[in-house]
Amino acid sequence: MNTLLKTTAYLGLWYFLNVLYNLSNKSVATSFPLPLTLASTQLFAGLLYILPCWALGLRPVPTLGKGDLRRVAVVAVFHTVGHCLTVLSLSAGSVSFTHIIKSAEPIFSTLLLSLLGTHSPLPVNLMLLPIVFGVSLASMTELSFTWPSFLGAMGSNLSFAVRAIYSKRLMADPPGKDLTPTNLFAVLTIISALLTAPVVLVLEGPQIMPALEAAYDSFEGGKTAFLAALFTSGLTYYTYNETAYLALSLFSTPTTHAVANTVKRVVILVASTLYFKTEMSAQSVAGCGIAVGGVLGYSIVKGRYAAKKKEE
Repeated sequence: MNTLLKTTAYLGLWYFLNVLYNLSNKSVATSFPLPLTLASTQLFAGLLYILPCWALGLRPVPTLGKGDLRRVAVVAVFHTVGHCLTVLSLSAGSVSFTHIIKSAEPIFSTLLLSLLGTHSPLPVNLMLLPIVFGVSLASMTELSFTWPSFLGAMGSNLSFAVRAIYSKRLMADPPGKDLTPTNLFAVLTIISALLTAPVVLVLEGPQIMPALEAAYDSFEGGKTAFLAALFTSGLTYYTYNETAYLALSLFSTPTTHAVANTVKRVVILVASTLYFKTEMSAQSVAGCGIAVGGVLGYSIVKGRYAAKKKEE
């Protein structure tokens, strides 16, 4: 399979699974108001996919030394924080609003890469301005605006930008043995799940059982439907992220991955707005359109400069 076909397949699957995750996650969060517990449960659900793959020999089990684990653990911390803040944002506001704010992720990636010594040409950086303007315009009159949702989405942008940069470096120089892109995300998931467990027990532990009982009563379809939606959110969270890591391994820079992530958010925006019948103001729709147009312009300009650099 050539690179273009493989990348297209990964992107299509990534977008499809991400839509399923966002719809199931928001459905669960509406009845179960404990975002840290929900985020942790989704991470642990990934183990139901990871462990059988290793046990059945479907993929090699990675071997990591103490130094290797420390390198991966740094990335896992940002993965943990980013996921928890995303779930908090989705729980505190609408899916559409969270993804409007998270469309600013390329800005964080570009700024961080600049701080690390990787600079983009001025015309490329200028194409980030429409994204900033569009996100700001959409946020100002968003009907479902809440500060926890806004700050959670912005915090997750920063965390995931750092994760993408260092994940790309790990994939360029994999520590240990058999740390493929899929195994890297598997190890990140295991570490992140373990990191969230004590935090959940301390901050939300006493509330979990009463919240579950209330969720069983309020969720459409009762206990079985709620648990099915919870399981779906966990499984699709893991599989869409694994697919994203496969896509990241084919992209030239973390910022390119962030742009693909932003296009994905448009798909989620449309799907969630239709599914949940979310109202959006005209200014919010216009801001979203400007931000998406900025992402498209950014991609075209960056692609041209990358082509020129190769020719040189």
